[in-house]
Amino acid sequence: MIERFFSKLKHFRRVATRYDKLAENFLAMVQIASMPLWLRVYEST
Repeated sequence: MIERFFSKLKHFRRVATRYDKLAENFLAMVQIASMPLWLRVYEST
């Protein structure tokens, strides 16, 4: 399940290539990119 999540998360180009130089900005982008993934999971339950 965790591996599948990271695989889907890497489809977001900005997360996969890490454009952000600061760790805080990168973490914020990961959180924003993961929101639609989490919403799809909770939408089906």
